Amino acid sequence: MLPEPIALPESEGAQIRDLNRLLQGGVPALVGAGGEKLELPDTVFRLLKDIVRNMQLGRAVMLIPENRQLTTQRAAGLLGVSRPHLIKLLEAAELPYHKVGSHRRIDLRDVVAYRKRRDAERKQALDRIAKEAYEAGLYDRTGMPEGGEDE
Repeated sequence: MLPEPIALPESEGAQIRDLNRLLQGGVPALVGAGGEKLELPDTVFRLLKDIVRNMQLGRAVMLIPENRQLTTQRAAGLLGVSRPHLIKLLEAAELPYHKVGSHRRIDLRDVVAYRKRRDAERKQALDRIAKEAYEAGLYDRTGMPEGGEDE
């Protein structure tokens, strides 16, 4: 079972704003109960900044271990597709999966990789369409669309 997303309670809004401001000033350090001070590793610092920024924007945050296995319903939710559509993707071998009894399970890393690949393909297709429309004169008095190429 996946953990539930963590949303920022309204009562902590000011603290999150202060924390976000503090994180913009450089790599902070943690101070232990005994006064020992430890600078945050860069990876932890970047993750903490991302978490705080998203919470400040009112987005719920959820940390999931990379090796987590997802149900088809949860994977479909992460991809923003219906469960029947996800099943079609699995059966077409677009996404690897395995069965636990009669239930399909998908590794989170495979869902993330598929989403990145799908999003990159969508961006390329949109860039191509925009470029073709530009070359056909459908964009009057505008510059080359971002991501397009001028040959």
